[in-house]
Amino acid sequence: MLPEFSFAIILSYLIGSISTAILVCKALNLPDPRTQGSNNPGATNVLRIGGKKAAAITLVGDGLKGALPVAIALYVGFDLTDATWVALAAFLGHVYPIFFGFKGGKGVATFLGGLFALGLTIGASFALIWVFVAKVLKISSLSALIATLLTPVFFFYLSNNNLHATYIITIICLWIFYTHRSNIKRILSGREDSIKS
Repeated sequence: MLPEFSFAIILSYLIGSISTAILVCKALNLPDPRTQGSNNPGATNVLRIGGKKAAAITLVGDGLKGALPVAIALYVGFDLTDATWVALAAFLGHVYPIFFGFKGGKGVATFLGGLFALGLTIGASFALIWVFVAKVLKISSLSALIATLLTPVFFFYLSNNNLHATYIITIICLWIFYTHRSNIKRILSGREDSIKS
């Protein structure tokens, strides 16, 4: 399945490279998210500059970028480990999009979409952790980081102890911490923005 696997990885990366935030902002005549707010083309920044509707569309679009390639890979017969490689490719496309100068978002929504495609319980576990922490601590980035930190643990058990797939998921999780390095600095200094009600 090497040709099929290679094609799936490339296609997944290209799908991930489509910046939902930039396209949504253009369609709604909003400022380029790379030049406003946190300068990050992601749903949280779109919420800052365009409101809930624009952010919701961006969130769904970014999630689908992760979910669709993985769902298709599983449908055509890829095993769980190969499907996690597809999820990694979509994630890297979002973070380093070839269509936008390799400068993309932080990858949480695309990762979450991939998790849902890998298993509804897996995706729901991440989402529930994020929502719970967000309700308590009121910081979006911290909620994402805590959910990400716990993902390899619950993924391992919910994937029937699939160690190889868990390794790949762990790589994505570590990468998310890297993409959030500026957020981590602000969290530690008490300067990170809180979620507005």
